[in-house]
Amino acid sequence: MSRSALVGNVTAMLEDAGFVVSDRCAIRPKSFDVAARRGEDLLLVKILGNIDAFNEATGHEMRRLGNYLRATPLVIGLRSRDEDLKPDVVYFRHGVPVFSPDTAYNLFIEDVPPLIYAAPGGLYVNIDGDLLADEREDRDWSLGQLASELGVSRRTVSKYEDGMNASVEVAMALEEMFDSELTSPVDVLEGADDVHEPESTPDDPEADPGDEQVVAVLTRAGYQVHPTVRSPFKAVSEDEDDSDVVLTGHSKFTKAAEKRARIMSSIGHVTRTRSVYVVDRAKQESVDGTAIVERDELEELRDADDLRDVIRERSEREEAA
Repeated sequence: MSRSALVGNVTAMLEDAGFVVSDRCAIRPKSFDVAARRGEDLLLVKILGNIDAFNEATGHEMRRLGNYLRATPLVIGLRSRDEDLKPDVVYFRHGVPVFSPDTAYNLFIEDVPPLIYAAPGGLYVNIDGDLLADEREDRDWSLGQLASELGVSRRTVSKYEDGMNASVEVAMALEEMFDSELTSPVDVLEGADDVHEPESTPDDPEADPGDEQVVAVLTRAGYQVHPTVRSPFKAVSEDEDDSDVVLTGHSKFTKAAEKRARIMSSIGHVTRTRSVYVVDRAKQESVDGTAIVERDELEELRDADDLRDVIRERSEREEAA
């Protein structure tokens, strides 16, 4: 299957699941392919045939964007170099959850979350330690007796009851032994923190030298500016006083810039953010809801209120039209 067909299939599946999906980010470089929202669940989705193409720089960018936009970054892929991705198993690459289209279908369409995750050493599940302890005590078994039945140490059983996850084989043995479900699913939409603890969010990259003036003006106006290097926009800018988030672009006003502005608008619709594109000269004030602001005009906007008003007026004016 071609990557384009795979992206189309995953997008259609998300729409069938009730997500509003952005236009595809058909530009390079790009850290994610589409943004998708269903209620309060916001996803940034990278779609790959071979997940080995997902590198560290892209993973770091997706994790930063997830933090700025309050979104879950994830990768949907078919295979790695060695094998096809197993159904209903969550993998991790550079701190980002990865799973197959079948797993995505079960999660988003059938509302059946995955139970298994891959980690060094094999496949694991999350054991409900309290429930395991209750089952053991109901049988009046000691830790040592359960350890003997499982063929592990007493200390290992104690760790299971304290929340340590178990191999699939151990989990199956426990559930067969007690004739009870003792596992809990991988909560992908919450970052899978119950089974995976990634490093802290990577630091922002340095702003492109050509963007430093724009960054300085936005910072002076009261925005905290987070530069990006692999996104359709140059930065995510947060108004610290108003919790307003703006996707920010900057370049000459070319056909490529118009394309980026349209993608930014589509992503902003899904992520519930506004977008602004700073150019040297322009003959229009917006592109599909992305406000267009000339560089000299931006210099004159001295505070966040003024900039916010310009962005809102220009985006809403086009929406009304």
